Amino acid sequence: MHLDHDEEDYNLSLSKFESMLKTNKVFFFDSEEFEEIILHYLDIGKANLAKKALKLGLDQHPKSTGLKLVQVEMLVYDDKLDQAEKLLNELYAIEPTNEEIFIQKANIYSKRDQHEKAVEYLNIALKYTEDFADVYNLIGMEYLFMDNLEQAKQSFIKCLEEDIEDQSALYNVVYCYEFLDQNLEAIEYLKTYIERNPYSEIAWHQSGRLYYGLKDYENAVRAFEFSTYIDDEFIGAYMEMGKAQERLKKYNEAIESYQRTIELDDPTSYALLRIGKCYEKLGNKVEALKYFNKTVHEDPLLDKGWIAITDFYVRQKNFLKALYYVNKALAIDDQNRLYWKRFGTINKAMDNFEEAEFGYRKAVEFGDYQLDTWLFWVDMMHQMGEYNNAILTLIQAAEYFPEEAEIEYRLAGLHLSLHEDEKGNFHLSNGLRLNVKHQSILQEMFPMIWDLKSVQEYIAKYKK
Repeated sequence: MHLDHDEEDYNLSLSKFESMLKTNKVFFFDSEEFEEIILHYLDIGKANLAKKALKLGLDQHPKSTGLKLVQVEMLVYDDKLDQAEKLLNELYAIEPTNEEIFIQKANIYSKRDQHEKAVEYLNIALKYTEDFADVYNLIGMEYLFMDNLEQAKQSFIKCLEEDIEDQSALYNVVYCYEFLDQNLEAIEYLKTYIERNPYSEIAWHQSGRLYYGLKDYENAVRAFEFSTYIDDEFIGAYMEMGKAQERLKKYNEAIESYQRTIELDDPTSYALLRIGKCYEKLGNKVEALKYFNKTVHEDPLLDKGWIAITDFYVRQKNFLKALYYVNKALAIDDQNRLYWKRFGTINKAMDNFEEAEFGYRKAVEFGDYQLDTWLFWVDMMHQMGEYNNAILTLIQAAEYFPEEAEIEYRLAGLHLSLHEDEKGNFHLSNGLRLNVKHQSILQEMFPMIWDLKSVQEYIAKYKK
């Protein structure tokens, strides 16, 4: 491969500079060469070498405005803002129409969180610059810092009018539209952008994302397809196309899209999982299991993989296999509430009430405060005859769900079972007030209490 002339010169300058540092010989460079060398070292994070190059550059070119502006940039980088500002004022006296002076002034104000002042200086820079796109981009970023998304959006749009290929500005425009909840307007903007730049895979991809968010999956697939026509190695577009195809129940096409991501790069656990889910929807249980197993092999810490295998066996009512896999998952992560809830549910289905109670208890302990988890846990205690513990747990659940009839009817049944009639009737009254239809809970869970004449009379009295 042959380097073009400018790149050859650039590499020669770097080699010559590094040779000078090693031999302590002094070579001459023009000021622009020094600027490129300094910026190269800053870009790769070698600040000390950048400072050496700056010192040598200023020794050879003490009046170079370009080098002094680089010096300002380094002072700002080191948070020496007062020194940087003083130097900028000296440069302004010499070159009052140099746009870089105003850009660096804006940079200083931005660092001080004075973003409105930064925008003022960037607007002055617009009067003198030839690179309007860069300045509009910087203005957009300042408005983002101020959370002024509307002004930021307009600035990034102006940037794209000057430089249609600026991908970061395109992403930022879409971000602003989305943040402002203007997804339809974003799609319309992207249509006009695509008219000007039809081969922008990023614009098609962003359109697809927006259509997907609006549940317009047909148009989402179409946009992602165009994106992959332009760049047939665009992994993100294939991945999201697969998601949209799944929504359309086009499972074979979705599998192809996910498989393409695996061909282009190392397989991701997400793609493997989705392929497994698609095969399961197609009724191909052998392939589904194969890909679920590949998922957990690829990423043993991904809980969705273990859950997919466990839930697969639960749906087949193969509870022994489901228990085997949920135990494997718990051996890897014994603080995962999703695993513990499934451990409880599987044991409940197998009438292992003690193990089920333990599973639900651990699920709540690790942060699962969903109503059904509390109720499953309490129901296991009820099955085991632990009425007092069940009551204490329901009182705890009521802190999260203070107006929940399902809790009140269970409390009523438990208290009445313990012959605590006053408390039982209080909670029965609450349950009837909240939802009369849910009285069936009392009938199903506490049939002996339900059949009591006193309870039936209480319910009849309440209905009157």
